[in-house]
Amino acid sequence: MHAPGHVGTALLVYSPIGLVLLLVGFDELAVLGGVGMVALATFPDCDHRLPVVSHRGPTHSILFALAVGAGLASAGFLFGEIAAVRPGVMAAFAFAIGALAILSHLAADSITPMGIRPLWPLSRWHYSADIVRAKNPIANYLLLAVGLAAATGALVVAATV
Repeated sequence: MHAPGHVGTALLVYSPIGLVLLLVGFDELAVLGGVGMVALATFPDCDHRLPVVSHRGPTHSILFALAVGAGLASAGFLFGEIAAVRPGVMAAFAFAIGALAILSHLAADSITPMGIRPLWPLSRWHYSADIVRAKNPIANYLLLAVGLAAATGALVVAATV
């Protein structure tokens, strides 16, 4: 998928989590998580700019999702230490956002004919639902619209409860 499809998928995946955070009063964390998901939505496509990494190779794997999560967990822990807000909780939240953002990207790319190799480097197994081409503008903007609708719905529900 292209950027609009990835952003939409990230919002769709995060909306229930954001809703729960809003409902229990963690408004700032809910917003921070949403911003993190959107910011990382296209991160695996950094492989386009890396000369020795093939597209939809290592950056489109569960291992990469775990690595991004671990990197953000370290940053979250340090932030928690500096801000004196439960470093362990911040680390766990940052890990979850990092890993989930990458996994949402993989989910969006898995519906394209090119698919993904989610178990790289352990396996060369390839998965593709082969539903729609990545460059299909209708599919990309439909995913964006669905993600925006889900996020808006979560905000409306949280505001009315």
